[in-house]
Amino acid sequence: MNPLAQELNSVIRNINPHIFEMLSDMGKNLFFPKGILSQSAEAKQKADKINATIGIAKQGGAVMNLPSVSGLIDGIDPDHFLPYAPSFGLPELRKRWRDALYPKNPSLGEKTIGLPVVTSGITHAVSAFADLWVNPGDRLVIPEMFWGNYNMTFCVRNRAEITHYNTFNDTLTGLDIDSFEQAVRAEAETCGKLITVLNFPHNPSGYAPTVAEGRRIADILIDIANGGTNVVVACDDAYFGLFFEEETMKESMFSLLAGAHERIVAVKLDGATKEDYVWGLRVGFITYGIKCDTDVEAVYDALEKKTAGCIRGNVSNVSHLGQSVVLKSMEHENYEEYKQEKFDLLKDRALEIKEVLADPRYSDAWDVYPFNSGYFMCVRLKDTDAETLRVHLLDTYGTGLIAIGARNIRVAFSCLEKEDVRTMFDTILKGINDLRAAGS
Repeated sequence: MNPLAQELNSVIRNINPHIFEMLSDMGKNLFFPKGILSQSAEAKQKADKINATIGIAKQGGAVMNLPSVSGLIDGIDPDHFLPYAPSFGLPELRKRWRDALYPKNPSLGEKTIGLPVVTSGITHAVSAFADLWVNPGDRLVIPEMFWGNYNMTFCVRNRAEITHYNTFNDTLTGLDIDSFEQAVRAEAETCGKLITVLNFPHNPSGYAPTVAEGRRIADILIDIANGGTNVVVACDDAYFGLFFEEETMKESMFSLLAGAHERIVAVKLDGATKEDYVWGLRVGFITYGIKCDTDVEAVYDALEKKTAGCIRGNVSNVSHLGQSVVLKSMEHENYEEYKQEKFDLLKDRALEIKEVLADPRYSDAWDVYPFNSGYFMCVRLKDTDAETLRVHLLDTYGTGLIAIGARNIRVAFSCLEKEDVRTMFDTILKGINDLRAAGS
């Protein structure tokens, strides 16, 4: 093991040994390298005459660039988007994102959380989380309705296994928290480490817990930690902020779990990707929330160095241009106003769907899963195969939807104009009736 990894491990183990126990084998071996990176950083601070350390080209004291590239970017100096960004991310962006987490998550109060490390989108954040905390053979507890890429990340890449619980109760009025509790307690009884992902607003259903549901989930996990089980919780907050109903919990589960117990590691995976409608810029964040009796900042520093080392050994660093654009956007005087405008548009679409689906003529064709947030909603077909219907709608009516399993259809209302809502559901009903008439 590299001495730098041993040094980070020693810091974590001496302050909170439970956190060290929860790290994967890879996580324990990760470190942030010195050498060229640290020498270049030192030279940047002190080499005021000649700096020949970093592998970029410079001309006339500025970064060398092609006018055909730099001329496309208006309002950002080439020195602020063409050189490599730090593997940790731009310091100004990391600080601003952390500062913004507190008003967005009031239950954080005065808790000390880590400084976010910038990832190349939230998928990369999920992958970094898996590398740091998931060993081959570990079991991950997630609902039976889940984002399909979890299988690629956790099972294919990191060779973990998945244990499922029911997403919704039998009456489709809310989460099946009894099933969740049964699954996580069963896992806690069989091993000393529980790993779960809380994805709210949920993909594919578009549901976020009520305040009461969120509190109960947190209480269950805290109780498991009190019982002596180490608990690693990834809060996949990809669609954070898009909460459309009054009773919906409007903050991350991270705010309830960060610092809640010395045996809980809460990891917030979020980003500008959906929150700021910049999907292709690939700017996400991974933020830690832990509890230590002393020197919590030293443990945060060690975890962030391991995370940056993971990024350094994978993609090296995240797009400097993407980070600079997000930072400048957050600094804009109308930033919050612009975000509110887009939120209102998405909320109007969600409410229109609820109004349209209240029409009883659809009830013989499908049940509606609860939804109150995010980009998506799902229906459960009564007697029609989802894939057969998907293909029929596409081929016959030019309508594209996502089939999930044998009976579920996902609608991305994020890309659906409000005036097209009723037409779309009428088309789905027409497709179902076509297949019923044909005996499919």
